[in-house]
Amino acid sequence: MKAGSVRDLKALLLGMRPALGARAYVFVPLAEGAVIPQTAFALVREEEGACCILPAEAGPAGAPRFARITLQVHSDLEAVGLTAAVASTLAAEGIACNIVAGLYHDHLFVPWDKREAALARLEALSLDQQP
Repeated sequence: MKAGSVRDLKALLLGMRPALGARAYVFVPLAEGAVIPQTAFALVREEEGACCILPAEAGPAGAPRFARITLQVHSDLEAVGLTAAVASTLAAEGIACNIVAGLYHDHLFVPWDKREAALARLEALSLDQQP
């Protein structure tokens, strides 16, 4: 376990403190050998090719836009259940969720037009854990 990270599911959910970013993002394929844009939030390399998550203004017009919700809890990379709990909660509301885990936090990308509903549902999930 990384120092300061949280592994217990109840503690993770209680401490989520989801924060909705103001910026919209898009997922964009990256051509083989292309330079990774400086504005990229993340790069994912898959068998089919690479993809960048970029601020919407740096991506192609008309690409689907996503909001980023960052879970402020310092989640341990070996914690079990946080992703499932978050995804299940949002799925029950019909909200798609793409999760990118960093070393310190989990970042949820949800459809731009459902960002407020997603944030409210995550806040409710956290409150549901209180004694």
